[in-house]
Amino acid sequence: MAKKKKKGGGGGPSGQEWLTTYSDMVTLVLCFFAIMFNPDEVTPASISQITASFFARGMGAQAGGNTLAVGRLAELGNSILSLPSMDKGKSLGTALKKAVSLFAPEVKQKKMSVTSDERGIIISLASDAFFRPASAVINIEATRDILLRLGTLLESPEVAGRKFRIEGHTDSTAIDPEGPWESNWELSTARSIAVLKYLTGLGVEEKRFQVAGFADTMPISADDTPEGRAYNRRVDVIILDDAHL
Repeated sequence: MAKKKKKGGGGGPSGQEWLTTYSDMVTLVLCFFAIMFNPDEVTPASISQITASFFARGMGAQAGGNTLAVGRLAELGNSILSLPSMDKGKSLGTALKKAVSLFAPEVKQKKMSVTSDERGIIISLASDAFFRPASAVINIEATRDILLRLGTLLESPEVAGRKFRIEGHTDSTAIDPEGPWESNWELSTARSIAVLKYLTGLGVEEKRFQVAGFADTMPISADDTPEGRAYNRRVDVIILDDAHL
């Protein structure tokens, strides 16, 4: 006759098997959100907010979670419903995708580039494509269609209510003393103003713009090669993020 096993004997469960099932569940949830995640919808502003949230709350092993209890800020009327709307951030992300699509042919031809950083959306116009050497007169015959599309973008609902800044940049090559400009400062500023006048002539509201000339003080490439200097000669039209108005 077989002996009955005693309760609590060595053959029973150790009490830790549930961790395997739990970890599997966490992995599946992570995979679900990874599949749902769309990187095209991410903006620099949202990345900054996510990062700030992690570091503000703590990510260490000893850091505790946040409670759902009402806190002091809620008592002062600062609840989740009163936080600033994210509509503008989403709109800027949509505007970035629209700009990339709108100027895809020119980006491939290296006449333009469309990027983004903490300032907002940067639409860079290559000076060699838009201006003649040492000139602030726009080559309208070659660039009219591009500027018309740029004006349409700046008047689109995706950037409604936003401010724009036009920044002129040159390379470090010295100005011809016999030419019309005393320095690269005057040339970079004049090119910014030329783009401003053309865009406002298309109907974009003038008071939404800021204008600046930076000469060769903000290069984006090494200035010791012809190709690098060509990248540095540019006019940036920036659709400003709220923090950089």
